[in-house]
Amino acid sequence: MNKQEFLSHAGVQVRTLDLWLEQRWLIPAQTSEGISFSDMDLARARFIRDLKMDLGVNDEGIDVILHLVDQLHGLRRALERLHANL
Repeated sequence: MNKQEFLSHAGVQVRTLDLWLEQRWLIPAQTSEGISFSDMDLARARFIRDLKMDLGVNDEGIDVILHLVDQLHGLRRALERLHANL
């Protein structure tokens, strides 16, 4: 999805999205037409929005949480590969 579609679905403002992109909390794909957001990007944006608005997590906390979530997903993929090779 393009940036406008993403903003509509994620429920965030342009300025907020630009900050999240700058922070590298979201890393959309680059295409010949510009940036393209996936459903995973949308889920991550909603997660960030919920952490900030519903739980009051500050930016430093968001950094830590996203890092831990990324590690968890990486470990899960590694376990899936290991399991498939057994």
